[in-house]
Amino acid sequence: MITGYLANIIIIIAFALVIIAIGNRFRIPGIVGFIITGILIGPYGFGLIPEREIVDALAEIGIIFLLFTIGMQFSFRKLFEMKKIVLIGGGLQVLLTIAVVVGILSLFGVPTSQALFIGFLVCPSSTAITLKIFQDRAELESPHARVSFGIGIFQDIITIPMLVALPILAGQTSDILGSLFNLGITTALLLVFVIGSSIYVIPWFMNRITGTRNPEVFLLSIILICFAITYITAEVGLSIALGAFLAGLTLSESEYFHQAFASILPFREIFTSFFFISIGMLLDLGYMIGHPVIIIALALGVILMKAIVSGGAAFVLGHSLRTTVLSGLALANIGEFAFILSTAGKGYGLFTDATEQVFLAVAVLTMSLAPLAIAIGPRVADAVSQGPLGQVVRARSLKDDVIPPEPLRGHLVIIGYGLNGRNLAKVAKAGTIPYRIIDMNPDTVAAEREKGEPIFFGDATSPEILTHAGIETARILVIVINDTLSTRAVTSLARQMNRDLFIIVRTRFTSEATTLHELGADEVIPEEFETSVEIFTRVLKKYLIPQRTIERFVREIRADTYQMLRTPSSLSSELTDLAMTSPSLDISTLIVDPHSSVCGRSLAALELRNQYRVSVVAIRRRGEAITNPTGDSILTSGDEVVVFGKLEDISLLRDLFEGEGSPASSTGRA
Repeated sequence: MITGYLANIIIIIAFALVIIAIGNRFRIPGIVGFIITGILIGPYGFGLIPEREIVDALAEIGIIFLLFTIGMQFSFRKLFEMKKIVLIGGGLQVLLTIAVVVGILSLFGVPTSQALFIGFLVCPSSTAITLKIFQDRAELESPHARVSFGIGIFQDIITIPMLVALPILAGQTSDILGSLFNLGITTALLLVFVIGSSIYVIPWFMNRITGTRNPEVFLLSIILICFAITYITAEVGLSIALGAFLAGLTLSESEYFHQAFASILPFREIFTSFFFISIGMLLDLGYMIGHPVIIIALALGVILMKAIVSGGAAFVLGHSLRTTVLSGLALANIGEFAFILSTAGKGYGLFTDATEQVFLAVAVLTMSLAPLAIAIGPRVADAVSQGPLGQVVRARSLKDDVIPPEPLRGHLVIIGYGLNGRNLAKVAKAGTIPYRIIDMNPDTVAAEREKGEPIFFGDATSPEILTHAGIETARILVIVINDTLSTRAVTSLARQMNRDLFIIVRTRFTSEATTLHELGADEVIPEEFETSVEIFTRVLKKYLIPQRTIERFVREIRADTYQMLRTPSSLSSELTDLAMTSPSLDISTLIVDPHSSVCGRSLAALELRNQYRVSVVAIRRRGEAITNPTGDSILTSGDEVVVFGKLEDISLLRDLFEGEGSPASSTGRA
């Protein structure tokens, strides 16, 4: 029996490796790869796994770990920071999606309970896929990624009460109000237990566990917390999914959260892969081939409906039309939590075999098309923005703008009001430089307007918005947004509108520098290499490389679009030679103690160069600097003496300045 299970696991892993490797070349999401693996090895494929018991058991553990890690990431502090997007945007998306699905299915005579259940299934989107794509595209901090993530958080959380509501939808109780009351009481008591544990029990327990300084004990303790609370929840009649989520919640605010999450993550990845493989084993490939028209039509219908509903939720929150389209398309798929709901719903009889096959096929197809939907998002957003709807939205945005439309000339335009935009605005204000700010976060715009900032809401890829900021008469444009494609579009458009404009662009990656220069940027500042420049500048100063040489070297790097750092090209010989001349020397500051033997004596009398092989470079006295001091310079109490020499010689001299010796006695040198 054990060898049979091992053989099955070997087959599963081998097929998964091949499928994921092939899918990676075609940018197919890993989740879809696991589902395809299940299709191939399952009873409707090659039939390599005749018995599903071991797969189902591993898949159930995968559900537990998945919900456990979701609960660990669910922080009340994070929810408060994104409360508007999560609660209002997510709530609207879920309610409208369910309402649309129920309304459509009711026209075809589907019972309300089953229609509601299918509405539940359509709600979740795959944050695992969308966030991975946004990460690969360097768009995690963009407005549309933030909206997608916020709505995704609500979708993940609402899955828990949906699971709890399934027995009621299945009609397993006639006293619905009584069942809801009992369910509410049970859940409330369980929440009290979990919250109490997270405040009192878990910290006490984890403090003693971490005191052992044993990583194996720590890992076992985390797994124990997960399984124990999940077991207790199942014993009181609630789902294991809810229990796993609550178990993770107990650690979400713990100081051990990061280490616990890192420890449990490999287990989640392994066991959730079995869950998606088990889903694939349920999918009848023959059914998909036999009904291609209805499956493709339903998949496209779901994508269109979810894109409109999800984008509409973002639009209601006050986001730009571009963010609305991009976030809508990112959420236009059926996510992994729908499979958890479908598995539970089938157990309650809310699914027929035919309905299950249609759902699985549609869900897999929408997930497979998610990368394509996100990839075409910018083009769709541009098309919508240039259409009638875009004109209406821009007109509304400009009409609502409260910035006085006084003409400006030679001013600064800032695109984006994150950390860099805020700092630039502060400097401009301090220097009395006129400026205008464009930002796509409605909450930021409203808050900063109240403070008197000249900021307005708008999508800077629109000519009307740039014109409203006075781009035609501006002197400098600075683009500091976290959206690569939008940065390119704004750069190109601004250059077309003002040929004399000086454009400075901040980008996260050096690979963007050449493209942005070609589009019209005058200066491109990549964050990753500007950090490198700052680091090596400080290192070179420490090695006493002349400031002029360092500055010239930095100018050469920037003028060459950082090519010197991107390729193993040779550095200038002058810099290389200078860097090697004095690698063991250092500059230090010594303070003259009033009781030391050097206090009141001249540099000539101390003979520091002869006795210690250390040179005095400067003396700081009461805020004033004495550079290149002569031998007649007398040291006084509190002087800060800047010396240059080897570290070991400076260390000996330090004792002398602190009053622990004399020039002769402290070194033993004549």
